[in-house]
Amino acid sequence: MLGGIFSAMRVLCVGRHAFLSGHLCRFFLDLGVDTRPAVGMQEAAEVATSYLPDAVVCDYDVLASISLERWEGDPLLSRIPLIAVSLTRRPDEVQPTNLNGIAGFLYLPTLEREDALRVLAAAKRPAGVSAPGSLAWPRSHVAQFQ
Repeated sequence: MLGGIFSAMRVLCVGRHAFLSGHLCRFFLDLGVDTRPAVGMQEAAEVATSYLPDAVVCDYDVLASISLERWEGDPLLSRIPLIAVSLTRRPDEVQPTNLNGIAGFLYLPTLEREDALRVLAAAKRPAGVSAPGSLAWPRSHVAQFQ
């Protein structure tokens, strides 16, 4: 069941340096999703506008060290779920106030494949609903609810 969800899922992997973002990409690529690396939230914002990921997996230390005001205020970026990940901090070691606006937290050293897939499935942006061909309205009459 989950295999179909992930075959077309795109995840942007953000680290504080290229080595870490590349490691995150390999980890999530092994789960069957398409990945793209970025270093820091500035580069992540630039990559996300063209890559249009279903979710962003970001090193917790990056998220905890910056303000997410720009991300949260952007009409496109604010719709992309952010999932904090860490190789060093366990869930009970993070500050809850630093997780506002974060869709989930994953501690990678003990993360089981099924748990990672479950979090990705829950965070995946909905693609919307489209009516069958004969019921579709011309685009100019479709209300945008996003």
